[in-house]
Amino acid sequence: MLFTYKAINKEGKEQVGDIDAINRDSAISSLQQRGMVVVSVADSMEEKNIFKRNIAFFDKVSMKDTVMMSRQLAALFEAQVSAVKAFTLLGNNSENAMMRRTLNAVATDIKGGVSMSQSMAQYPEVFTAFYTNMVKAGEESGKLTETFLYLADYLERSYELTSRTQNALVYPAFVVVTFVVVVVLMLTMVIPRLSEILLETGQDLPFYTKITIGLSEFFVNYGLFLLILIVIAGVFLWRSTRTESGRAHIDKFKVDIPYFGKLFRMVYLSRIADNMHTMLSAGIPVVRALEITRDVVGNRIFGNIIDDAVESVKGGESISRAFGKNKEIPAIMVQMIQVGEETGSLGDILETLSRFYKREVNNTVDTLIGLIEPAMIVGLGVSVGFLITSILLPIYNIAGSL
Repeated sequence: MLFTYKAINKEGKEQVGDIDAINRDSAISSLQQRGMVVVSVADSMEEKNIFKRNIAFFDKVSMKDTVMMSRQLAALFEAQVSAVKAFTLLGNNSENAMMRRTLNAVATDIKGGVSMSQSMAQYPEVFTAFYTNMVKAGEESGKLTETFLYLADYLERSYELTSRTQNALVYPAFVVVTFVVVVVLMLTMVIPRLSEILLETGQDLPFYTKITIGLSEFFVNYGLFLLILIVIAGVFLWRSTRTESGRAHIDKFKVDIPYFGKLFRMVYLSRIADNMHTMLSAGIPVVRALEITRDVVGNRIFGNIIDDAVESVKGGESISRAFGKNKEIPAIMVQMIQVGEETGSLGDILETLSRFYKREVNNTVDTLIGLIEPAMIVGLGVSVGFLITSILLPIYNIAGSL
C-alpha cells in the first residue's frame, strides 16, 4: 500500500513524501529506522479508493512466487547487482501486487540503511521467520547468493510435498461431493414420483424399499432444515478452528486419524528434518534452528515436542536425547540424529532423513490414491444401485402380476 508521510529528518527539517509498505505500522517502522521522527502517516489518495482496497484484500503471495523470487535474487547477487537495484528490479517486474509492494518497500528500507533481514521481518505476510533468519545468517556469513539458492531449493521441496499431499485428497473429495449430490437429487426428485406409484398399488413393500421411501420423505420434508443445520455446524467448526483450543484439537486429530495420521506424521517429520538441515547448513545455531522449526512445522503437537527439545538443549542435552523423550519421534530418527551428533555430520544425516520421509510420503500418497479411487467408485455405484433397485424391483413385480 502507498502511504503519504510527514516526518522530521536527521537534519531537523520537515520532509513529506510517499512510502510503499504492507500496512501503516510497517510504514512507520521503516521511517523510524531511517532516523526520522514521524509526524503523520496516512493512506494516499490512490489507496483510499474502496474498490482498490477490496482487491488488495485478496492479494496473497504464493510459495511458487517466493521460490521464483529467491532464485532471481540469487542470480542477480551472483551477477554482482546491488541489493537495492535487485529488489527494485524484481519489485517493478513482479505480477503479484503484494510482492511488488513488499520488494519495493524492502529496497527503500535498504537504501535507508536498514539491513535486508530487518526489513524482511516487517513483512511476515511474505517472508516467514524461517526465511528472514536464513537471510540474516547469509548476511552475517557473507553468503547471500548461496542462502537464496538454499531457500529456493527448500521452498520448492516444501511446495512439492504440500501440493502432493493436498492433491491426493482432491479426487476423493470430488467423488464424495458427486455421490452426495446424486443421492440427494434422487431422494428429492426421482424417488418421490416413483414411490407414489408403489403406494397407490397398496401392495406389501420390501423393508429396503420402505427405508428408501422413508429417507426420501425425510429429505423432501426436512431437507431445508438439514441444510441449515449443516451450514450452522460448518460455521461453528470454522470459528472453532480460529481459536487456540480449536486448532489444537484439529492438529491432534490429524496425527491420530487412522492411516491418514501416518501420512501427516511423515509430512511433519520431513519438514522438521528439512528445516533443521537447511538452517544448520547456513550456520544458524542449534537452539535458534529448533525455535524457528517449531514456528514453521505447522502442527501444535510437534511444535510442543520441539518446544520441549529447545528447553532440553538449552539445559545441555543433545538433540537426539531431547527428541527421544517423545514417542511421536520415531526411534530410527532419534538414532540417526545421535549418529550425526557423534560423527559431526548432523546436517547430512538430517538431509538423508528429509529425503527418506519425503519418499515415504510419496509412497503413502500413491497407495492411498490406489485404494481410495476404486473403493469410492464401487461405493458410489452400490449406493445408487441400491436406491434404484429398491424402487424399480417392486414396480417390475407389479408389472409382472398384471
